[in-house]
Amino acid sequence: MAAPRENVNLLFKLYCLAVMTLVAAAYTIALRYTRTSDKELYFSTTAVCITEVIKLLLSVGILAKETGNLGRFKASLRENVLGSPKELMKLSVPSLVYAVQNNMAFLALSNLDAAVYQVTYQLKIPCTALCTVLMLNRTLSKLQWISVFMLCGGVILVQWKPAQATKVVVEQNPLLGFGAIAVAVLCSGFAVLASVGGLYTSVVVKYTDNIMKGFSAAAAIVLSTIASVMLFGLQITLTFALGTLLVCVSIYLYGLPRQDTTSIQQGETDSKQRVIGV
Repeated sequence: MAAPRENVNLLFKLYCLAVMTLVAAAYTIALRYTRTSDKELYFSTTAVCITEVIKLLLSVGILAKETGNLGRFKASLRENVLGSPKELMKLSVPSLVYAVQNNMAFLALSNLDAAVYQVTYQLKIPCTALCTVLMLNRTLSKLQWISVFMLCGGVILVQWKPAQATKVVVEQNPLLGFGAIAVAVLCSGFAVLASVGGLYTSVVVKYTDNIMKGFSAAAAIVLSTIASVMLFGLQITLTFALGTLLVCVSIYLYGLPRQDTTSIQQGETDSKQRVIGV
């Protein structure tokens, strides 16, 4: 049985929603801007490494604050890190997957516009859904399956005639960009089964619901599209607009709570038993 979600006020939920949306949109736009600059490019591997180092330092700082003193901090490190080599080996698998995923994001945004990337990257939802069905024997509702196929259709429309950015002068390879997104999506679908990526995401998962997270993803797509039009001269096409709309709607539908049919099925069973006189 799932643990009950902690009660928090609406203002805090809206704060989490706003920050998650802005972080997702700003990250994509900033990365796209730096990867299309006419100046000498930085190494994407270095950026990924620095990001992980910063997350490590933040995690160590949070652990130090929670333990309260140096003695308990050292004891926690010995018990949970140095004293658990097998657990460290297990964590190395999703860590490697995340490293590949993050590097693919840099490659994709070097060859695709930020808005196209945001929409296409939502393929991680059906990928994760398939992983949970095939590897964890979970089931999806009919509405979730419909939303998965709708999302895939939206991405196909977006990729059918990708919107062009007129202000980007660097040479791009859309096919390479889509291939990089495909690898990142596969990594994301697998890694979600092992751990939740990002420090702030863990807070959002704890205090918000799937509908709010879906709304945040859709809002990030809209913000990325607006920023792409203003910064990169993105030309919106009809197929792009329709595809984006389908993706946003499918994200919302996929996050809707599933109806609990246990009591309904039990009631039908009891009725049948009464009819046959059992």
